[in-house]
Amino acid sequence: MVLEEVIITLLAGFYDRDASRAFVSGNFTGDGLTDSLQGLSSSEVNSIVDWRKFYFERYMFAGKLIGRYYDSQGNPTKYLKGVEVKAKRGAQLLEKQKSEEAKIPSCNSKWSQQEGGEVWCDTGYPRLVRRPGDIALTGQISQRCACFQEDELNKPGLVTYEGCDHLSKSCKVN
Repeated sequence: MVLEEVIITLLAGFYDRDASRAFVSGNFTGDGLTDSLQGLSSSEVNSIVDWRKFYFERYMFAGKLIGRYYDSQGNPTKYLKGVEVKAKRGAQLLEKQKSEEAKIPSCNSKWSQQEGGEVWCDTGYPRLVRRPGDIALTGQISQRCACFQEDELNKPGLVTYEGCDHLSKSCKVN
């Protein structure tokens, strides 16, 4: 398929329908082209609301699509109000996570195809630590690399990189 055909196929998926879920799922086919946000995390719903804001600010308003979010008079439905509440909660959780993460400095990192990856701390020691509030935000658990001082290394939940010395300030990573 040439680029023009791909673009036309994608645009056809959005013609005369609300396909909000595709913005966060990346699924631009069949069941992904739906307005249902059921099962999405508050962070994902917040992303969709941010997309809506982006389009309202940059494109000429043409009208409202009657359906799940707007009734036949163009008024917001209860479902849209619920989505906006969930998105607001997602934005609050994201801000809280950023605030918590700012308390512990992140590792420096680099990666190249020849040498692989490396993480290091200018002061402290690199450790993997669970992201606070991640389950509420994304529905999944993830970790980030953060720098800890020697007296903090016995904190529960800190993970030393595989193959890295306990007191190394730099670690090779896959």
